[in-house]
Amino acid sequence: MTRVIIVRHGQSNYNTEKRIQGRSNGSELTEKGRNDAAKVGKVLSNISFDAIYASPLRRAKSTAEIICSELATNQISLQTSDQLLEIDLPLWEGMVNSEVKEKFAEEYRTWHECPEKFVMQVATETGNREHFPILALYKQAKEFWQELLQKHQGKTILIVGHNGINRALISTALGISPSRYHSLQQSNCAISVLNFSGGLDDNVQLESLNQTQHMGEIFPTLRPGHQGIRLLLVRHGETEWNRQGRFQGQIDIPLNENGKQQASKAAEFLKDVNIDFAVSSTMARPKETAEIILLPHANSPLGLDAGLCEISHGLWEGKFEKEIEQEFPGELERWRSQPANVQMPEGENLQQVRDRAVAAWQKIVETAIDENRQVGLIVAHDATNKTLLCHILGLSNQNFWNFRQGNGAVSVIDYPSGLNGLPVLQAMNITAHLGGGVLDKTAAGAL
Repeated sequence: MTRVIIVRHGQSNYNTEKRIQGRSNGSELTEKGRNDAAKVGKVLSNISFDAIYASPLRRAKSTAEIICSELATNQISLQTSDQLLEIDLPLWEGMVNSEVKEKFAEEYRTWHECPEKFVMQVATETGNREHFPILALYKQAKEFWQELLQKHQGKTILIVGHNGINRALISTALGISPSRYHSLQQSNCAISVLNFSGGLDDNVQLESLNQTQHMGEIFPTLRPGHQGIRLLLVRHGETEWNRQGRFQGQIDIPLNENGKQQASKAAEFLKDVNIDFAVSSTMARPKETAEIILLPHANSPLGLDAGLCEISHGLWEGKFEKEIEQEFPGELERWRSQPANVQMPEGENLQQVRDRAVAAWQKIVETAIDENRQVGLIVAHDATNKTLLCHILGLSNQNFWNFRQGNGAVSVIDYPSGLNGLPVLQAMNITAHLGGGVLDKTAAGAL
């Protein structure tokens, strides 16, 4: 497995001034940006890196240098790559957001609503040419991956880049469309983790996205003008069958002691978050997880929705992998490699799970908006959560294994424009509160 840890540069003076940076090299790290970079270095200091890459732009290169100074493996030389340069926005660079919005109103609207169609007319010696910034960035990201993965197979790599290129790197690794460019968040000095089983065409897993806990931030902050709701999607705590590696599905196994502790740690992590409503699967393990998390939130009612229940594994339920392989030869491998094509014997397929889970999810969003709620807790299961993440990012069920969901982990989904706009995956699979640091230590099985 090739593990890649991706970091966005620290806060720059252009960030604080709300200026478009693009490929300009005029901005530099603020004191907060430098301090946060040191915090990244400290939290990554127990990880042994085989190579470290950064964008050559000053704000990213400085962040990488500060991180490297904190690492145990600081004898590794920092390499810069032009393929990690930020998105190229030549006509907007240096302008503040409000000025761009006023002077380029139509283009700005396209940039936000249809980023893949966003085009700039750039002057060249031979006349104007059409420049598609997002499409060019995704092409750049793909080329970077192809070169990196060939060169560092089975290694651990650190990348320090920018908001745009980091989104493009994660998106091209997972097959997320450029039209969903704004559906992934990358905060200053946040950490994301990708695991590659081979090249870009092989299994890729997003272990975590946009972790900010090392900077003292529970979650990425809500953006100004946020009109929608925030949903905290949690996977239930561990059960004894999780620990044993036995398929549960819709057999109603309760939390074990470790699972109760995981729920308690999630409760402590979320205690200062203003949760004003909650919904759980009707099954015992998520319901108990939700009840424990809600102990500090006495005024937050818990609703139940069967649409959020775990996938029915049918005749696989209660069995270990070895038993399933004996009774249904080759089906486990199909489940791992072609999950969208597997019909569980006397159980469900992923489309059936997705249909009911998304219906429940949409109902939760609509009700929350109607009732003017702001932050909701949703507690469900591994397969349910993964199908919901596919839905949120516009991916097919074939992308099911692209996401990791640890027991007691928290993901954050925002609807900044209500139901009229696309959801934003602000953070995914946060497990820092469970004692694992940056990496998810909740259960075995990276891919």
